[in-house]
Amino acid sequence: MLDLLFFAVILAVAGSLAGIIAGLLGVGGGIVIVPVLFYLLPFAGVPDELRMHVAVPTSLATIIATSIVSARSHYKRGGVDVELLRNIAPSVVVGALIGSVIGSRVGGDVLTAVFGCVALLVAGHMAFLKGKQFVSALPGQPWISAIGVVIGGFSTMMGIGGGSLSVPTFTLCGIPIRRAVGTAAAIGLVIAVPAVIGFAIGGWGVPGLPPGSVGYVNLIGFALIAPLSMAFAPLGARLAHTIPSEWLSTLFAIFLAITAIRMLMSL
Repeated sequence: MLDLLFFAVILAVAGSLAGIIAGLLGVGGGIVIVPVLFYLLPFAGVPDELRMHVAVPTSLATIIATSIVSARSHYKRGGVDVELLRNIAPSVVVGALIGSVIGSRVGGDVLTAVFGCVALLVAGHMAFLKGKQFVSALPGQPWISAIGVVIGGFSTMMGIGGGSLSVPTFTLCGIPIRRAVGTAAAIGLVIAVPAVIGFAIGGWGVPGLPPGSVGYVNLIGFALIAPLSMAFAPLGARLAHTIPSEWLSTLFAIFLAITAIRMLMSL
């Protein structure tokens, strides 16, 4: 009973933190949820070889809820670039479907390695390149579609909403940070819906999954994390428009780098 209570409290904290981060930094709550589930699922009896397969799509399921609230908050403040979203969304969906197919078929170590390596790159960007601009505008087609496929594919395999990859990409191409964050929140929904469907189908009938699972998606984890993520996402969005986030970005980059290194060392 105490183990179950501890498990629920940790997930509740993760959900609250994920919602704030999703709204504030646009990095996606999954960048917090996936490592938490990675370390906690073995205590719930999930085999090591399946914990990333459960953590990734369960995180994506919570991002569906978080992204709706966060994107709506940013849209009300004019923070969503609708034209950019319209141009990149189709290729993001394609990338998410590809990522869910690959993620359902590869071993858990591959998903862990993908998360760890990309998370290190994200941490490096947040620590050293945040706010930098390399070019004045995003490229046209077909490059924008290629970018969308990469963002959708890797985000799906990591269990994140896409903000960790799309916000750096957008800001490096000259899009203002608040508009990049708001658009990334909407992209999270575009990624999460097809990705969750793909993982649910890909994990159907796999033995050893925890109770309450539909394919690789665990509905108990979703039920514990999603409500608090939704409740705290608007707070993060408000903070993003009222306070500078440079100091928080640096601290989060350190946390993310340590987490990624520990996950890679577990391989």
